Amino acid sequence: MHPVRARIVGTGSYLPQTIRTNHDIEKMVDTSHEWIVARSGISERRIAAENELTSDIAYAAARKALDMAGIEPSEVDMIMVATVTPDMLFPPTACILQHKLGIGGCAAFDLNAVCSGFLYGLAIADGFIRGGNAKNILVIGAEILSRIVNWQDRTTCVLFGDGAGAVVLRADNDSDRGILSSHLHADGQYGPLLRIPAGGSAMPTTHQSVDDQLHYISMQGNEIFKVAVRCLTEVALEALRYNHVNQDELKFFIPHQANMRIIKAVASRIGLPPEKVYTNVHKYGNTSSASIPIALDEVNRKGLLHPHDLLLFDTFGGGLTWGAMLARW
Repeated sequence: MHPVRARIVGTGSYLPQTIRTNHDIEKMVDTSHEWIVARSGISERRIAAENELTSDIAYAAARKALDMAGIEPSEVDMIMVATVTPDMLFPPTACILQHKLGIGGCAAFDLNAVCSGFLYGLAIADGFIRGGNAKNILVIGAEILSRIVNWQDRTTCVLFGDGAGAVVLRADNDSDRGILSSHLHADGQYGPLLRIPAGGSAMPTTHQSVDDQLHYISMQGNEIFKVAVRCLTEVALEALRYNHVNQDELKFFIPHQANMRIIKAVASRIGLPPEKVYTNVHKYGNTSSASIPIALDEVNRKGLLHPHDLLLFDTFGGGLTWGAMLARW
């Protein structure tokens, strides 16, 4: 008998209707479409409507994943929402989502590992399933980053977008399909490179903190780029070596969609041809924890995946956090 594995049996995603192009941003700050594309590969991003909450877009993605998996919300044993833009500080957005799904009783909690949150969530869910403590787990990455971006800061506002992606993981002991291994890392010394300074216990919200615009994303882009390329490359190779898998055996490399230059640099160092690297950053920008599940849902719904295909996920985010995961579809 095969060991119990956590297998992805449903995917879903949601992108808000409003598209904000680079040309739209040209009218807001001193920048240009050409500069943004050259620096990031991003042409447009989605912006949530004023009445849309993180729990709303998480719900839309979750429903699609549950429908694909063919299970009812009442069959879910655990809900995890990876986000840095919760509906409110508490209760957890996962609990709000649970109520919107019409269920109660199962475990529900939020997870903050910034852009790495979804992969951290998958790894936690994998552990619960392997340990026999859950059968069906819903993992969602959902972000409304447009509300924590300073739209007057041309270095950061061009990078981020809104969206949600979800997967249903199910216990499977009848095949060799599912998550093969997870490799998670963090290094807090780099925390100041990417953060929101105010709003927590270190700097509670005051009129002054709001006036000083300290509740928006602050990023040192050049330093982040160098660390990201190194860490993403190292952890991707770690996952491949751990599973004795050669790059040629991969069907797709699905990295965090932060920046096209980072993605290309990492793919080159790993030795992957462009046709094995899935990207959609040009359409959606950096959606933080939602980027990998959105990309996975796109690949899946395009019919590009077949049973036993090998997928390599790779992520990097504030903290700094990073990680990789190898899964057999």
